[in-house]
Amino acid sequence: MTTTDVPAAGGAIELRDVTIRLGGRDILTGVDLTVRPGEFLALIGPSGGGKSTLLRAIGNLLRPDRGDVKVSSPPAFVFQDYRLLPWRTVRENVRLPTQVSGRGLPPEEALKLVGMQNFGGYYPAQLSGGMRARVALARALAQPTDVLLLDEPFAALDALVRERFNAELKHLHDKTGRTTILVTHSIREAVYLADRVVVLKGGKLLTVLDTNGEGRLSAYTDGLEAELRALLGAGDSTQIRETRGRRVEGWSVLLPIAAIVLGLLLWHLYAAKLAQPFLLPTPGAVWNALVTNWPDLWSALLVTAGTALLGLLGGLGIGLALGYPIAKLPWLERFLSPLLVTSQSTPTVVLAPLLVTWLGFGTLPGVVVTVLTCFYPVLVAALVGVRSVDRTFHELFDSLGASTWQRLKWLEFPGALPTLLGGLRLAASLSLIGAIVWEFVAGSNHKGLGFIVTQARTFYNLALVFAAILLLILLGVFVYGAVTMLERRALRHREQE
Repeated sequence: MTTTDVPAAGGAIELRDVTIRLGGRDILTGVDLTVRPGEFLALIGPSGGGKSTLLRAIGNLLRPDRGDVKVSSPPAFVFQDYRLLPWRTVRENVRLPTQVSGRGLPPEEALKLVGMQNFGGYYPAQLSGGMRARVALARALAQPTDVLLLDEPFAALDALVRERFNAELKHLHDKTGRTTILVTHSIREAVYLADRVVVLKGGKLLTVLDTNGEGRLSAYTDGLEAELRALLGAGDSTQIRETRGRRVEGWSVLLPIAAIVLGLLLWHLYAAKLAQPFLLPTPGAVWNALVTNWPDLWSALLVTAGTALLGLLGGLGIGLALGYPIAKLPWLERFLSPLLVTSQSTPTVVLAPLLVTWLGFGTLPGVVVTVLTCFYPVLVAALVGVRSVDRTFHELFDSLGASTWQRLKWLEFPGALPTLLGGLRLAASLSLIGAIVWEFVAGSNHKGLGFIVTQARTFYNLALVFAAILLLILLGVFVYGAVTMLERRALRHREQE
């Protein structure tokens, strides 16, 4: 059994007979350890020896199969991969622990402790590896706890930067006095930083050695190493990464325009040669119909746009309301899958006449048809997006003790946002289709662009049909472009690594 927030009898951390089995084998066996308040302890040993597993047991991220873990307060964790949320600035990443718990160190103060007070407005994608390490450490320091757990946080840094971090970490420990446990593969790093070094091998605690401060006097200071260090100087980790916007070439803008002009020219030549306007009007005839019938077309456009927008909002709400619980509860997905598949296998044009019988004509059944047409992409996007949030971020929120609502608001929704916006883009296009389908069925009771097309086709006024279709295309392009702009703005700082 693992307990936290329980005063340890003889120290800040007490482990008694801790045994953990993973994948059918013992990772830790009968570990007994006491860590004194304010002590700096290093865990060292070969890969697979159980170091990170022991750290996770102390951090309440793993429960022992046998034994007890008692910690004076819920620990702050610095992970090896830092786990900075890419949609949050440096300041917002460091503020996360205080948002979750309602108490802790202000982000400005925590950033000042690690020398990052001037970079609070940057995003993780703009930072070098060393700067990200500092931010991760600042986030841990902002947590209201006396226990700090470090899982090889500097392993990916180059040698000079790592040495500088070691010196700064030693200074931070002396200044804050927090009980600190560091997992490392470096023997020199262990004896330089730690008061005691714990050796783990094969899941068993072999020995605990007291450094007596000897490593701090000799590490990095003797012989040829000292001479090389004098030549190379100190490592610098505060380097901003350049994030260049995508350059748009002039010809790439002109190509679509050239394609449209060429298409209109070929259309005009073929229609003029055919000379049968009731089959294919010329672009000029379509333009004349558009100008002549503009008041009616504009009113119809507003009707269609209104139905599509209401349907899109309804589909978005239903898709999110169903998609999130389905993503979290696999049994609910199995339960609802027959209904969802049935709803998408039935053509909307077949359901529309039934809705006339049940709901009559007007806006409401049109909105219902549009919702049925466009909600499914949002549902699938929510399901896939929530499930694709990196498991390591969930572990970060576990270490912070976040509630379900906090996890949804600060992790799952922003983490799923790229997928959700992709689903919204598709749903926006489908909402126009749903609105037009309803207008084909409702006829004069719902005078949108669909009604204009049906009426004009009855009188073989193909120019007016094409004018209505042109407006529908422009409306679709506008909606698609608006969602695309929203997507780019929302995701502008999420640069791929």
